[in-house]
Amino acid sequence: MDLANKAIVVTGGGNGIGREVVLDLLRRGARVAGVDIRDTSLVETASIADAGNRLASFVVDITDRAATEALPEKVVAAHGSVDGLINVAGIIQPFVKLQDLDYDVIARVLDVNLYGTIHMVKAFLPHLLPRPVAHIANVSSMGGFLPVPGQTVYGASKAAVKLLTEGLYAELLDTNIGVSVIFPGAVATEITSNSGVDIPAMGSVDQSTIRTTTPEDAARIILDGIEGDHFQIFVGRDARTMNLLNRLAPRRSTHLIYKQMKDLLSG
Repeated sequence: MDLANKAIVVTGGGNGIGREVVLDLLRRGARVAGVDIRDTSLVETASIADAGNRLASFVVDITDRAATEALPEKVVAAHGSVDGLINVAGIIQPFVKLQDLDYDVIARVLDVNLYGTIHMVKAFLPHLLPRPVAHIANVSSMGGFLPVPGQTVYGASKAAVKLLTEGLYAELLDTNIGVSVIFPGAVATEITSNSGVDIPAMGSVDQSTIRTTTPEDAARIILDGIEGDHFQIFVGRDARTMNLLNRLAPRRSTHLIYKQMKDLLSG
């Protein structure tokens, strides 16, 4: 889908990958509805963009179903239509084993990552279906196909987003809506602080071996993939490499990521 002159909704638009997606969409000539739970973050994004009425900002908690159901009409009022939805918003869990993870934290991760995505998709689908061309893209994670110790519930939520998106793709094959599932690897964002998570001491982990993709490059890869109508979009060499390894040797890939990440676990 050519993004120029399209109206695109982006969740998590106040920071990290989401912010860079908003900025790149504007550079490509799109009209954007930036959605975030933090007003100050959206204000900062808008000040950086300086895009006038091509950027509308909406403070919405995507875990609130009523709030998301009210959002499409507000976007249409601002931009006249809606042509695409990119669900970027997400949080990680504390780096602890499942047995040490509180139920309220589990619920929060599932609410934001899975139910937030479901709420947005269901709210906007009726507005996207009549469009001549439209697109839905949901951010899963490398952790959605590869188990990461200390991020088991996060990974489960992102695996659910993966299958949710793949099922949606199949359901919409006979429509004008394209669907993409996005798998970022390590991206240099502030997702830990935005998730309220402190990273434990890395111990013997050699941080220099962990290569990260910049948020700017992540946004470019995502939007290039959407414009190319790609079904799966892998962000970063690590995501592409581990996808192949995990398909060929899942046990080996699991041991490899455990060796790399085990020192993050407390206890």
